Amino acid sequence: MPRRTFNYVCSLVKDEMMVRSSSYTFLDGMVLSLEDRVAVSLLRLNSGGSLVTVGSSVGVNHSTVSLITWRFIEAMEERASHHLRWPASGEMEKIKSKFEDIHGLPNCCGVVDTTHITMCLSSAEPNCKVWLDHEKNYSMVLQAVVDPDMRFMDIVTGWPGSMKESGILHSSGLFKLCEKGERLNGSKLKLSDGSEIGEYLIGDAGYPLLPWLLTPYQQKDLIESEAEFNRRHSAARIVAPRTLAKFKDTWRFLQGEMWRPDKHKLPRIIHVCCLLHNIVIDLREEEIMDEPCASSMDHDGRYMQQLCRLEDDKGLEVRDTLSQHLVSSWPVGEGEQAAASLKRRNNGA
Repeated sequence: MPRRTFNYVCSLVKDEMMVRSSSYTFLDGMVLSLEDRVAVSLLRLNSGGSLVTVGSSVGVNHSTVSLITWRFIEAMEERASHHLRWPASGEMEKIKSKFEDIHGLPNCCGVVDTTHITMCLSSAEPNCKVWLDHEKNYSMVLQAVVDPDMRFMDIVTGWPGSMKESGILHSSGLFKLCEKGERLNGSKLKLSDGSEIGEYLIGDAGYPLLPWLLTPYQQKDLIESEAEFNRRHSAARIVAPRTLAKFKDTWRFLQGEMWRPDKHKLPRIIHVCCLLHNIVIDLREEEIMDEPCASSMDHDGRYMQQLCRLEDDKGLEVRDTLSQHLVSSWPVGEGEQAAASLKRRNNGA
């Protein structure tokens, strides 16, 4: 985290973190400053180390580390929530332009994906199977909508790891708002034949195909337009797993290797880590934003790809219309080149 960003985080939480200004001290009795307290909290979330490990590394009692970190979580919830919100119309137009310029998907507003956060259960509920996912881990799911700059636009968490992606989507506020037309209701893409394509998100095969959520074609024998749609869809969707991998690698507290938070506190901790993730992006320098991201995409490496066969009729129509538009908008000669390239790839497979 750059010094400028660290100073900004300190300014956000100053009032809440310094309520008991002389209560938290180092082992030598010196009082922790605001910067010390924020640094200890960030170290705890970033390293994933135990309370004892983090405390001993900075000369602070482990109970002090626990108290300071939770005070930081509460302060960030109170003061930083504006860093994770659905984009306004002007911001969304920029997001759509980026998806089209980079990946050739017009009117795309974001990518939705999920990841599992491991956790532990209290001794009072060792037989609670609802939190046991299909990989036999106790986990909680984070669903996130990501923009092309790897920024979280919307999150939902708190649901048990046993739930499928499609079930979490249907239970989310995002689903309800989109179904009511209160989100993804901006400008439509007008096609030459007079038809229109509204704003939409893209997701992997674990999600249902909906008019506002486009998933890839799953059949084997694809025609040219379907194959082109899948190619662009795949290229654009990469930003979501890459974001989640970077997120979990940065905030290793969520990996559950050293200490696993309980299910009551975990959603709040996940939320604050998402806020911090966005703050780092919001405050980073322009030249850094332009650098290509080479981070891993393996955020859920032990988990198999889920499959959902639900396809809304209107969703099928929207996807087919968009697919045809993608190939019809090719310059003369480019369609034949793409088809030949696709044929070579298929023959090679």
